[in-house]
Amino acid sequence: MNENDQDTGPLIPAKQACARYKIVTRTLGRWLENEALKFPRPIVINGRRYFRERLLEEWEKRRAGSLGGA
Repeated sequence: MNENDQDTGPLIPAKQACARYKIVTRTLGRWLENEALKFPRPIVINGRRYFRERLLEEWEKRRAGSLGGA
């Protein structure tokens, strides 16, 4: 069991995650394949992918911090 399994926060369907970042599903797949991007892993329920909203928000914050330069 990983940290995603213990989280009880809201789940975002893959389609909604794509809309959130203004990307298509193929781009989402590329993000998931790119380990350096560290995009949150989905939870698969009945063959459909869902993302923990909290993990997406944390990823956004890390990403914004890394793009800000230091």
